[in-house]
Amino acid sequence: MERTIALAACLAMALALGWLGERGPAPRPADAAAETFSAVRAFEDIAVMAKAPHPLGTPANFAVRDHLVARMAAMDLSPRVVVARPFVARTYSGQTYVTGGRVENVIGVLPGRDPEAPALGLMAHYDSVPRSPGAADDAAGVAAALEIVRAFRARGQPERDVVLIMTDGEEAGLLGARAFFQNDPLAGRIGFVINMEARGSAGRANMFETGPDNGPVIDLFVRTSPGSPSNALAVFAYEQMPNDTDFSIARDQGIPGLNYAFVGRQFDYHSPTSTVETLSARSVQDLGDQTLAAAVAIAYSDTLPGRGPNRVYSTTFAGHMLAYPAMVGWGVIAAAALLLILAGFQARKSGAPVRWLDAGQGILAGLYILVAVAVMLRFARRASGAGFGFLEQHLLLAQAARFEAVLVLLALGVVLLGAAALAKGGMRLTTALAPLAAAVGCQIFGGWDLAGLALGLVAAVIALAAFGRPAERSGAWVGLLASGLIAAVALQVLAPTTAFLVAWPVLLASGGAALSRLGERRPLGLRLVLILLCGAGLGWLAGLAHAVFVSLDLVELLALTAWLAAFFLWPFAHPKIGGAGRVTALLVLGAGLALLGLMRADPPWSERYPRATLIYYLADQTAGEAYRIEAAPRLTDWSRQALNAPDGHIARLEAPPILSRQVWATPAPMLALPEPALELDAGGGRQVFSAAAPPAARILALEIRVTGEVADVRLNGQPAPLFATPDAWSRLWWTGDARPLEVSFTPIAQAGRLEVRYGAITERWPVGAAPLPPRPDEIMAFDTSDSLIVKGEKAFSW
Repeated sequence: MERTIALAACLAMALALGWLGERGPAPRPADAAAETFSAVRAFEDIAVMAKAPHPLGTPANFAVRDHLVARMAAMDLSPRVVVARPFVARTYSGQTYVTGGRVENVIGVLPGRDPEAPALGLMAHYDSVPRSPGAADDAAGVAAALEIVRAFRARGQPERDVVLIMTDGEEAGLLGARAFFQNDPLAGRIGFVINMEARGSAGRANMFETGPDNGPVIDLFVRTSPGSPSNALAVFAYEQMPNDTDFSIARDQGIPGLNYAFVGRQFDYHSPTSTVETLSARSVQDLGDQTLAAAVAIAYSDTLPGRGPNRVYSTTFAGHMLAYPAMVGWGVIAAAALLLILAGFQARKSGAPVRWLDAGQGILAGLYILVAVAVMLRFARRASGAGFGFLEQHLLLAQAARFEAVLVLLALGVVLLGAAALAKGGMRLTTALAPLAAAVGCQIFGGWDLAGLALGLVAAVIALAAFGRPAERSGAWVGLLASGLIAAVALQVLAPTTAFLVAWPVLLASGGAALSRLGERRPLGLRLVLILLCGAGLGWLAGLAHAVFVSLDLVELLALTAWLAAFFLWPFAHPKIGGAGRVTALLVLGAGLALLGLMRADPPWSERYPRATLIYYLADQTAGEAYRIEAAPRLTDWSRQALNAPDGHIARLEAPPILSRQVWATPAPMLALPEPALELDAGGGRQVFSAAAPPAARILALEIRVTGEVADVRLNGQPAPLFATPDAWSRLWWTGDARPLEVSFTPIAQAGRLEVRYGAITERWPVGAAPLPPRPDEIMAFDTSDSLIVKGEKAFSW
């Protein structure tokens, strides 16, 4: 009972620390000191910008542009609107994909004392995705930039110019940032960039990206940060991912900087629910405090941070941050090893020597926890009823707190089961069946899942090897911590900036092991110290685990934090030989499974968390056929009503080039609708293909190919890698541009053929079509839903 109470105290402390760490600062009022950041003041701009969805090229976006111009003019920033038609081209498997459009960046400058010094760029994007007011992404970032400049004006003139870079078209492919850093005359003067983003409507502001050789930049960040949850692991992980923000464009041009975003309540990301009302004022305050601190350090310094070896850094406790050179990691590992050796010697003096066999079982128990938790959480993800994909994940995002609780309970249950099995012995069958049952569940709920099956089998094999005989607590704890040391050494060799993730918990837990002689000393004061160490370590891990949970739909990664948590839980979770810990473990696992069952039985859809629908009227102008289609992954009762199938039959249909996957479809009357203006001017030997979207259509998608080889291919006069592979389709997605786009090329052969597949989206329901039924409160139109799509094919010869 005593150890159960201590275990509960550790978990309660960890929960409290995790909650406090994620809470963020209280918003400052409008009358806060002028040189500080006030979320209430920033919300005044957010309320104006997030009145309505304002995607690229819409009247609502032009209204936001005008607001920014007026706000910058009022602060004497000499704003200018820069119009451009940028594009980006990428080639995959011989096919070229081009994304572009017309953007209007808004640029302003707060003059510094030294106009020749490299300038500080404050960057955010002011466009939103369709149907989302974009209060968080990225009206919050734009408002934060404006509030920072206002604070600068109150502080006095900075040492260097501060350039506000309010980009357009970020959501359409980072277009505004590309236009600025590739063509704007001010781009060459930018010496440091601070970018502000959001993914969701709440959460702590995390600095998640820098550039290469970031040592001096991280030193500045750690020195000035008012308490960030950021760490070197977040930066390393983001570097491995394909994700991009506007900061990516500056980084690729060698400009150093810091990229910030708050992440949380991701149901609101790119959603109609991203409103002023759902946006967390604490998150805006946190974003402002973090970025203002860094911006002040840059703008009011006569030097910029240079380049140096990447550094290890992380938050610790109470907002404190620690940073050190990567080589110091070897010292951390050595200190942990010395403490663990000391703990072994002290336990031996206490009459509880560490047996090698017990230590080996401890290593295996740690591996069991790592693999069994991974398969258990994989099962939970598949059994949740949510598919994989952005819209599919909405089912989980609408009940994120419940799902996170499920994962915590299942992971904790496996840790307790492993500790109880090692103490009792003879629990091979129970510990092997648990991951095997999870592996079978993966197959039942997710279809054939080789990875889930492999994880279950590996965990079962480890269980058969580890849990045949009982092991003493002291020896098992040493083995568990020794496995952490081995992992820390491997990370220190392979990815030294991430080794702290394992080395710090091993160091702290080894300190507790040395103080308690591997859990054998039992004075009250020492037990309280051990509880505090355990609670602090678990609280730090809770922050890391929550960051992984909200950032990635990869629940298996949380097995790593469960394994690390076992370092701290072991002296309380491992009962005496023959003790009764199995019941507690099974109760915790049962609670997790019961909550998972509740999730499946109680759908979360409500007015606050409505279900997404993507309804379109599709007209195939070549085939002379029309359809009502639903592009959401699952049909709702409302969708079935909207599709209006006279015989109840709803078919599956493909609709390239606009929609890349199968959709639900029912026939509809064909309407007389304008087509895109497509022309090929074959005069003078050089071919010029022009394409303009139909009137009122904002998005034009093209798939084009030519027969034979061509040379000197250009898009709107700029070189473009179209037609890189003969007879292969090149794909273009163009947004917010009333002017025609032009593709010109010189054919090698005298005669040839150009084939075109087109699609265009007009974001309104077509006149003459039967109207859609009214939506209930728990159903929402998402992205470009309720729009007209026209598609067709044409061919030209020369």
